[in-house]
Amino acid sequence: AVDAAISVAVLGKALSQLDASIPAYALPCLDYGKSNEHWHFPGTITLSAQTLLAVLMDVAESVYRAGFRKLVFMNSHGGQPQIIEIAARDLHQKYEDFIVFPLFTWKVPKVPIELITPKELALGIHAGDAETSLLLSILPDQVKMDRAVAEYPLDEPRSGLLSMEGALPFAWTTRDLSKSGVLGDPLPATQEKGDRLLEALANGWVDVIKEVYTFRQPQAWH
Repeated sequence: AVDAAISVAVLGKALSQLDASIPAYALPCLDYGKSNEHWHFPGTITLSAQTLLAVLMDVAESVYRAGFRKLVFMNSHGGQPQIIEIAARDLHQKYEDFIVFPLFTWKVPKVPIELITPKELALGIHAGDAETSLLLSILPDQVKMDRAVAEYPLDEPRSGLLSMEGALPFAWTTRDLSKSGVLGDPLPATQEKGDRLLEALANGWVDVIKEVYTFRQPQAWH
């Protein structure tokens, strides 16, 4: 729900700022995704990897049949980028004139990372400072700061080549790393910080959409 709210808010703000000469359209948000890493915590509703892949393929093929030739998968959830990348590659392999972009909401330019501590940037991947600040900006009535707890991954290897996230990751579920389900520190979160993050993310997505509009697929084979 948090990731979906972030996607809707960021994209909505970006589209409101986009020049009207660029024909960009948003589909309704897909509120369910692959979240089985949180399976052990109450309230988790998840799709399997196979189901999510099938849904993405069906939706994208419907978009293609409607005449669109560029599609952005805007994803705010860290548990499913690989599935989205597989869908994008398979779609382009099937339809050579279909250009598909598997993009992560946070990986756009202009995000003010100086608002977040280095430790939080490295380890705050779920319900931490950035997400909580954004929700204080987007849906302040839904955030219960009196219940906020900070917890960083327990027993994660602190040295060596393998890590929770990175070039050489190991598979994990949230309960392997956290008793509360939190992976980060939401306590410093503020609405002002969230407002700045939302503005920066929206501006970054305006730039991304502009570039998607003008992008041409490389065709070395042609």
